[in-house]
Amino acid sequence: MDDMLYIATSAANQTMMAQAVNANNLANVSTTGFKADLLAFQSIPLDGQQISGRVYAMVEQNGVDLSPGPVTTTGSELDVAVSGEGWIAVQDADGSEAYTRSGSLRVTSTGALINGVGRPVLGNGGPIAIPPAEKIEIGDDGTISIRPEGQTPSALVVIDRIKLVNPDQNELIKSEDGLLRLQDGSIAVPDARVRLISGSLEMSNVNAVDAMVNMIALSRQFEAEVKLMKIAEEIDSASTQLMSI
Repeated sequence: MDDMLYIATSAANQTMMAQAVNANNLANVSTTGFKADLLAFQSIPLDGQQISGRVYAMVEQNGVDLSPGPVTTTGSELDVAVSGEGWIAVQDADGSEAYTRSGSLRVTSTGALINGVGRPVLGNGGPIAIPPAEKIEIGDDGTISIRPEGQTPSALVVIDRIKLVNPDQNELIKSEDGLLRLQDGSIAVPDARVRLISGSLEMSNVNAVDAMVNMIALSRQFEAEVKLMKIAEEIDSASTQLMSI
């Protein structure tokens, strides 16, 4: 009974962890550029001095679903979506480089170009700064052009270019902040083949229906594991009564 209780307890604990990850995916179903986390259950032998006497359940974070989400048209001049494969380079809070598909950009009062969660967007020489302008245009290659204040409509000036990269997806890892980085900590090189769609945003790739079904399945799985713990307790009590005769 000890083995039965141990397996059921460890499985229930891991199911709660899986439910937390699934709930986080579901909570970000409307977050632009969000990539769903993937999990996998597996059984692991508990090694002893001689043999593996028990097996316990474990949930492993099995990577990230990097498939593209649906693209929606917004018409905003600062909204961009990556067309096909590729990533937008941004600066993390510690100054390092990270990558995202979230293209809801805006300009701060100091002229810094940032994405929806406040990360500075990187250009050819670092974070991009936008001078005072009456109009801002972002080309499909990431080129940023502005019409300076007081200039004629034809007076467009190229000021920078958004750094677009396309590293091997197998080399990318997702951090707790939702940004992706290269596993070895290096910096991806710009890729001129990556293209942007202006006036559009890529939405989350989380399927709300699948996430809801998964939530129900995990809840039922947790209930079954709790029942197994209760059965193990009842069997143990019955065994104790027999031994007392």
